[in-house]
Amino acid sequence: MLKQERAVRTLRSLVHSAAKLFLRHGYAQAKLAEISADAGVSTGALHFHFESKAALASAVQVAAAASLREAVRTASRLPGVNALQSLTDASHALADTLRRDVVARAGLQLSCDTTCPTEWDMCQEWQESVRQLLARAAHENLLAEDAIRHDAATSIVAATTGMELLARSDAEWLSHATLTRFWELMLPSLATPEALAELEPAGTRPGGRRSLRPAQRPAAERVALVAEPLLSR
Repeated sequence: MLKQERAVRTLRSLVHSAAKLFLRHGYAQAKLAEISADAGVSTGALHFHFESKAALASAVQVAAAASLREAVRTASRLPGVNALQSLTDASHALADTLRRDVVARAGLQLSCDTTCPTEWDMCQEWQESVRQLLARAAHENLLAEDAIRHDAATSIVAATTGMELLARSDAEWLSHATLTRFWELMLPSLATPEALAELEPAGTRPGGRRSLRPAQRPAAERVALVAEPLLSR
């Protein structure tokens, strides 16, 4: 039992260390010797668990995929929450997981790294989740008459994945405030007035900051809120 627990701890430590070094150096430049040293184990112990760097990268991606999928699944299935709020909450959950979980960040980055073998495409999965939630929103009669679901899905996916990419050099792009500002601008173009009055751009997570709803702000102020991060750079 003790050996099994020690093996599990070693495996987790290797995955965590690999994630840090894949983020720092990229897949091609990361060295197994550095990963094992960071994890505090021998290279022999590393190879006991992983036969190659590709296998270790795969383990990082598997762990990342599980974490990100669970975040989106949990946030988008809260009882008593409509589909547009579920979509907003899911994006916040995804961003929160990426902010706090180095393995999730590394796994997502590896899935976009052309030098790394991968069978996982988180961007494609997120796009499908957005499409499904918008379809549910249409079924729930939450969408404004002129809202075009395909264009809305494209815009949301492009914006949110773009934030993740920009956050690799400036973490503020993936902050709760930045994502809230995006939804403050986006939701009024999607929702009916009745639905909009019930939506929370900051998300409905427990303890989350509750901001003024878009309908309570003048249009010029909403645009300024979204433009502020860009203008301040």
